[in-house]
Amino acid sequence: MTGEPIPVIIDCDTGVDDALALLFAVRHPGLDLRAVTCVAGNTDVDGVVRNTLTVLERAGAPDVPVARGAARPLIEPARSARHVHGTDGMGDLGLPAPTRAPAAVDAVTLLHREILASPRPVTLVPTAPLTNIALLLRTHPEVTGNIERIVFMGGAVAVGNATPVAEFNVWHDPEAAAILLTAGVPITMYGLDVFRQVVVPGPEVHRLRASDEPGTRLAGDLLAHRPTSQGGPAEAEEAGGLGDAGAVCAVADPQGITTRLLPVEVTLAPGPSRGQTVVDRRPRPGESEIHGGRREHALVDVALEVDVDRYVKLYLETVGR
Repeated sequence: MTGEPIPVIIDCDTGVDDALALLFAVRHPGLDLRAVTCVAGNTDVDGVVRNTLTVLERAGAPDVPVARGAARPLIEPARSARHVHGTDGMGDLGLPAPTRAPAAVDAVTLLHREILASPRPVTLVPTAPLTNIALLLRTHPEVTGNIERIVFMGGAVAVGNATPVAEFNVWHDPEAAAILLTAGVPITMYGLDVFRQVVVPGPEVHRLRASDEPGTRLAGDLLAHRPTSQGGPAEAEEAGGLGDAGAVCAVADPQGITTRLLPVEVTLAPGPSRGQTVVDRRPRPGESEIHGGRREHALVDVALEVDVDRYVKLYLETVGR
């Protein structure tokens, strides 16, 4: 890779696959991880802070500032995903408590400080509910002048996971996601449509788990906690999905995804569609627009396809450094 590393800030709810994303961001030479902010999501926010500090220690990261953010969504109560990520949010691996401490400032303050202090515009990578980002944009809108792009893991074009149509991060705080879409900077949506596809084969997971290097071994243990249903029961037990880490791969290697600039809005009304990202893929306006129903939608680079082999290779090469 040529040129200066991309300054990156990750906002996460660590989380097994957020941990995989952090391991990648720390070790990729083309990324400069400037800060990590934490928000309630996969587990409670204090657990997210603990998990984040633990991962950074295991990865041998430099002294990256980590800040505690929102303990709940803007409107809804917090609703965790411990049934997926384990009681501790990290696959119940029994990892020791971190020796590092979080920053003495809150997440919004840290985001504001680090974005404005960066000599180059920052790429912001939220892999969590978007509460911290919404609070930042409403409190300090001037930060958008030094944000190159926001690449967020969230949303779905087709099928949801929290509900039939809504993905967890957006469903957890739909109002925050709606605010993100009005940020006024380029946005890439790395949603479930590509999220589910990038799977590390079982033999590679075993190889990582056998490593003597703590960060590499942790990546293998985390992948082993992310079984997939692709290829039948035997393969599902062996292989592990990259999940959120794919969004950070897309920052390091954007040619690995195919995107289209499409109108996107978030459904905020109560009911079964709340939290859905409505992505308009129609080639021309429909009857609703013709009869006066036109609305302004944010235009988002929506990831529709991913080069699975490319990202698996990229991830394995990076975490094995």
